[in-house]
Amino acid sequence: MVATASGPPRVQGHPRGDAATTAFDDHHAPDPALIADCVHCGFCLPACPTYLLWGEEMDSPRGRILLMDLAARGEIGMGQEVVRHWDACLGCMACVDACPSGVQYNRLVEQVRPQVERRFARSWRDRASRAALFAVLPHPRRMRVVASAVALTEVLGLRSALRRTPMQRLVPKTLRRLDEMAPSLRFADLATRAPRRLTPRGRRVLRVAVLTGCVQDAFFAHVNRATARVLAAHGCEVLVPPFQSCCGALELHAGRERPALQRMRTLIAQMETLHVDHIVVNSAGCGSAMKEYGALLADDPFWSARAVSFSARVRDVTELIAELEVQLPSRLHALSGRVAYHDACHLAHAQGVRLQPRTVLGRIPGLELVDLKESDVCCGSAGIYNLVAPRAADDLGDRKAGNIVASGAELLTAGNGGCLLQIQAALRRAGHPLPVVHPVELLDASIRGLPVSQLLAGARSR
Repeated sequence: MVATASGPPRVQGHPRGDAATTAFDDHHAPDPALIADCVHCGFCLPACPTYLLWGEEMDSPRGRILLMDLAARGEIGMGQEVVRHWDACLGCMACVDACPSGVQYNRLVEQVRPQVERRFARSWRDRASRAALFAVLPHPRRMRVVASAVALTEVLGLRSALRRTPMQRLVPKTLRRLDEMAPSLRFADLATRAPRRLTPRGRRVLRVAVLTGCVQDAFFAHVNRATARVLAAHGCEVLVPPFQSCCGALELHAGRERPALQRMRTLIAQMETLHVDHIVVNSAGCGSAMKEYGALLADDPFWSARAVSFSARVRDVTELIAELEVQLPSRLHALSGRVAYHDACHLAHAQGVRLQPRTVLGRIPGLELVDLKESDVCCGSAGIYNLVAPRAADDLGDRKAGNIVASGAELLTAGNGGCLLQIQAALRRAGHPLPVVHPVELLDASIRGLPVSQLLAGARSR
């Protein structure tokens, strides 16, 4: 493929696909009408993280759309080189914001990834590693077992021993990667769960349910507890139902369509029984998927209307709090510090939630929000991307860490657990291990009058 100076690449010497007319099957193949919306103008190029890294046309949104078009026409097959470019996409949706033609790249990538999983034969190593990840990640109870194992290695000193060079040779690569990304955990943190129900001190303005999540419940239970407290302080009756299903976001982003849709149906059924005004999410990736349930289950006659109703009630925690006034009799307490805010992709680009987190943080006296260069460029987390594409993820993480250090911030905050883990690991590699926290933790500390030193000490220990 050869890129021209002023337009998309010319495609040379591609073999025809195995199918007579298309490389895709008939089940939700990339929509030709959506493909045709792309006029290859190139406005997506500077917004795309992988194009910023490599400058490769086929690793840009318009390049990937061109590959979808050629595959749909049967001019190329679903070979390793083609799939490599689709796999390299983070799914950050920055291109959707940047596109003047309104190309729905989010829909296209959601359609092509299940096709890849059904029609492309990955290597046995890839199949085994992905199977191992999804045997654990979408299962909250299994994730808590993993978190307990991490805490145990901390107590016994095994984690630091395994990181020493001689021992690393004995540890599988995937396990080393998981150890690098996992935060420090204490058994005391794992033993404390968010209360099942919290009531506001004053007048109740809303009744809400909180999604506890899978990775969130295991590694960020403290964020779930802070979320419940902050919502109650803002006049919400808060329900935190136990034994929640995974929302399906991780499997959706990886093209595992059938299990993802089944998890969505299960979660809808669980939340319907609560009769709440909103389902509140503190993880951007989960919230993005949950707001799309109506579209994702549109062709399921039993679930489509229920999915639309469910999605209409989903709110990011900062999105909801920005609309509410604090019900406490006292004012918010001051927190001094220079804070950089990172726009999680599935919050800023996919949900359009940009101003609300800044509004919420701006209410805290003494807190100084500093400008962060490329705040909305992906950090490299992107679901399981930092586990299956570690080199590209690390390049983006290092780029993000460099911008954070250059900002002069004393603390980094972001509305997605995956981002917090990814950025924390990148800051450690850069030799600048700044504390990283969720915005709701800052607001919780301000409401409760906690000293900022206590908040930062807790963040550093993680």
